[in-house]
Amino acid sequence: METNTKEKLSALFEGTSSNLEAKDPEWVKIAAAFSQQEAPAASKLTERERMLCILSALMGCQGMGEYRHMLHAVLNSGLDPVSVKETIYQATAYLGIGRVHDFLEATNQIMEQYGITLPLPPQGTTDENSRFEKGLEKQVALFGEEMAKRQTDCPPLRRNINRWLADNCFGDYYTRTGLNDQEREMITFCFLLAQGGCENQLRGHTAGNFGVGNGKEKLYSVVEQCMPYIGYPRSLNAMGVIDEVAKNFENA
Repeated sequence: METNTKEKLSALFEGTSSNLEAKDPEWVKIAAAFSQQEAPAASKLTERERMLCILSALMGCQGMGEYRHMLHAVLNSGLDPVSVKETIYQATAYLGIGRVHDFLEATNQIMEQYGITLPLPPQGTTDENSRFEKGLEKQVALFGEEMAKRQTDCPPLRRNINRWLADNCFGDYYTRTGLNDQEREMITFCFLLAQGGCENQLRGHTAGNFGVGNGKEKLYSVVEQCMPYIGYPRSLNAMGVIDEVAKNFENA
């Protein structure tokens, strides 16, 4: 690795601690060169988008050690803390409280190391009286009128979960500020592709991404930037889903 590149990476990852470089220098050299040089060089995303995708993928695959490592790079690169926190909040609907809790704790610890005052300014825009209405409105805006029909035409046993999708998933999270619709759909795509076994939901949110302007080429780049952290199988599966949904859009 060239001296200038090594110095840039040292500055980017300042504050991290790991003994891998001493004990597994070959692995570190290969992993760092690929994830921090080769893959980013192919990116068609903004650096903000790329960082949000990587953090989301690491939460999705439960990569806590690398998440802590990358969060230092994210904060050192100047990404605003609100965007980071909103990414974690958004993850709750797709990964669950049980898998998000520890990432929130780790993020708070690292943010405090950077002198960031917590809690951050509130980003919520709904309350108990408006979360269902505003959530359903957001669902319909992003995914079409069929979302409204799910509240009235669904089987009785699905009514609770369909209502919660409107008031909790969308009303509590998608209506928040700090990230725009394009970013929220992009990181949701990352949560789903990284955890695997969610291809049905990945199809829906691939279509959702197309709807907000995140096209096929951009989603391919999203997968490429996540791939060093989640591996080839889930990445190739996600690309297959993108191709499938894109073909359906072309034939519609």
